[in-house]
Amino acid sequence: METKENSIKLETAYFAGGCFWGVEHYFQSLKGVVSTIVGYMGGSLSNPTYEQVCTGKTGHAEVLEVIYNSIETSFEELAKLFFEIHDSTQLNRQGPDIGEQYRSAIFYTSDAQKETALNLIDILKSKGINAVTALLPSLEFWEAEDYHQKYYLYKGQKPYCHFRKIIF
Repeated sequence: METKENSIKLETAYFAGGCFWGVEHYFQSLKGVVSTIVGYMGGSLSNPTYEQVCTGKTGHAEVLEVIYNSIETSFEELAKLFFEIHDSTQLNRQGPDIGEQYRSAIFYTSDAQKETALNLIDILKSKGINAVTALLPSLEFWEAEDYHQKYYLYKGQKPYCHFRKIIF
């Protein structure tokens, strides 16, 4: 008999792939995903605002925090989706959004996540996709303002710069 104790094992993943609204759109209803929060990571400024991050001078990227049940889904499945919903070959941009804050990055929380991401990047390269996705240790995550959370869900719209392209 499966109990609540052994049916939930929460883990966290951080993905930066352009505008965080579009990234969140694809992850928020995925099986095994418990919650998604958009925010900022990778820079030196504490508690940055959206306006500060948009200047491109904070070093922060727009990031999605994904809390997931690793019994229902894996980091590998999440990372595969991440690579399929953005163009990992674009440096410091995604579609019409340009700047370091829109860079492609995985902020890993464990050596296992880093290794999985490296393996997926190797697979991409073997398919002729030269990903420029940075793999960086996770730093402090700063939650974005409320009006950014679940943006497309509440607006009833679809992302303008994220489209899923099956790769794996």
